[in-house]
Amino acid sequence: MTPTPESKRLATLAVAALGVVYGDIGTSPLYTMKEVFAGAHHPVPITLENVLGILSLIFWSLILIVSLKYAAFIMRADNHGEGGIMALMALVQRAGGDSRRARGLVLLGLFGAALFYGDGVITPAISVLSAVEGLEVATPMFKPWVAPITLTVLLGLFAIQKQGTGKVGAWFGPITGVWFLTLAVLGVVNIQKTPMVLGALLPTHAALFCLAQPKLAFLSLGAVVLAVTGAETLYADMGHFGRQPVRLAWLGLVLPALALNYFGQGALLLADPTAIAHPFYHLAPSWALLPLVGLATAATVIASQAVISGAFSVTHQAVQLGYAPRMLVQHTSSQERGQIYVPGVNWALFLAVAALVLSFGSSTHLAAAYGIAVTGTMIITTLLVYVVARRVWGWGRFKAALVLASFLAVDMAFFSANLTKVVDGGWFPLAFAALLFVFMTTWKRGRELLKSRRDRDAMPLAAFAASMAHSDVPVVPGTAVFLTPHPEQVPHALLHSLKHYKCLHERVVILCVEFLDKPFVPMHRRVRIEPFGARFYRVRVEFGFMDRPDLAKTLHSCSGKGMACDLSDTTFFLGRETLIPRKNSEMAYWREKLFIAQSRNAGSPAAYFGLPPNRVVELGAQIEL
Repeated sequence: MTPTPESKRLATLAVAALGVVYGDIGTSPLYTMKEVFAGAHHPVPITLENVLGILSLIFWSLILIVSLKYAAFIMRADNHGEGGIMALMALVQRAGGDSRRARGLVLLGLFGAALFYGDGVITPAISVLSAVEGLEVATPMFKPWVAPITLTVLLGLFAIQKQGTGKVGAWFGPITGVWFLTLAVLGVVNIQKTPMVLGALLPTHAALFCLAQPKLAFLSLGAVVLAVTGAETLYADMGHFGRQPVRLAWLGLVLPALALNYFGQGALLLADPTAIAHPFYHLAPSWALLPLVGLATAATVIASQAVISGAFSVTHQAVQLGYAPRMLVQHTSSQERGQIYVPGVNWALFLAVAALVLSFGSSTHLAAAYGIAVTGTMIITTLLVYVVARRVWGWGRFKAALVLASFLAVDMAFFSANLTKVVDGGWFPLAFAALLFVFMTTWKRGRELLKSRRDRDAMPLAAFAASMAHSDVPVVPGTAVFLTPHPEQVPHALLHSLKHYKCLHERVVILCVEFLDKPFVPMHRRVRIEPFGARFYRVRVEFGFMDRPDLAKTLHSCSGKGMACDLSDTTFFLGRETLIPRKNSEMAYWREKLFIAQSRNAGSPAAYFGLPPNRVVELGAQIEL
């Protein structure tokens, strides 16, 4: 039977999804079993019943959380094809309106996004560390060099981010495919030696383990959860590939390979409990150890790449939705809109990751910090999807509550088990997320406060345009574009320009840019033009939160819509406010100071909107918060 073009495209996308979507969860076998049976926090004794119980917990966690919750259910909650916590937050916001409950859910989603950054810091550190630690198995002389080699690999990874993933992305899928095939082969070879571990496919072994040792079983969930880290990326990266390729890759290769490898490690531990020091690397014969370390390092770099790219995307979306200041965003591909590079985020992540590697020193110590960020994000995603099920899908209260409560019970069990590790490292992602949450909410609230101050002294645009129609103010040739978030009002920059230059341009454009809660807006639908007499134009430009906000290119399209716009004869006027804090304001004084610091360090609007630098004029004003 000849493959159809559609089936070929599906297979190609499924292979590509391997490298981007499954890099994180695919490297979990490097450290999960080691942390369960030899971790620093409540290690499980190696006995037949315990090994079978843990393997059963891992297998059914993969089935319940990844296969059922994310692949079959959560991925239905797409926002115009896009997934991820920010896209889900926008979907909930649109469904809930401006009610207090809707605003509370948005804040919850915002904290989930902040937790994602915590995961983005820990994943590169623990993944690359656990891969490089394989060198210790080859010879103990490498032990002092594990941290330096890890930092060198990570530095190289972050340094090449500015090149974009386009050139090397084609290699990600095949390399990760080889990785998963290697996981499966290593697992099968060891299962053949102790086939009794296949009995753990039955959930009864997990149930018996929990009933026989309830406290130990509960505490072990804090390490078992490491097997499902990366499940959130199925949803977050859905927009790049679509549901079907992501699901095909999971069911066709990733799930079987992971299950076989975990069961192979279990079989190895039953045959040789001393292999617990590095159970993954002991699966391989000695001659294959160094090549396996190299392949594992490549796989962890790819896994880290996916998380870093996700951090860039979430930051971009946060800026578009008004929760973060403008930042320099570089698009690294002319074909793929989602391939971006954010220098500030990139190097901030590297410094945080390097600090983690130097502070914790080993993957075992880092494992204590890992699970709490992942499980916290899972809980928030479940709660938000409940709202989507009720208000967007039209589910009844009982049906939605029954399905979501089942998933929430599993999430809460894992989250509760990880709370026991807060003192030993779990505090880091919580503190990191709390700090980012304060930054994002302060920026959002500060912008709202600034808007209210502007509105207080605003002048209606219609009245101003009518008064200028009969004015004797001199007219100069060309087009003046005034950017403003309030198209009904006269921009402060226009009033200052008129005050200082005593003239107006022959065409005055009041330009308002809006970012919608959908990912993309086609070019032909972005611009709306409203003439005000013979001279004034009000132009509204709409971008999706995943779009590149290139105003120069967008305004060029206005020539075919009734408003000539020659960029060589156009001047862009931007307002730059000097903010002054005041006590007894609607926002706490310390948050006002923080907002002012954020404003001073925000990226230039000219660079953010792609404006020609030699065509921009900035006019300042002082505003008291």
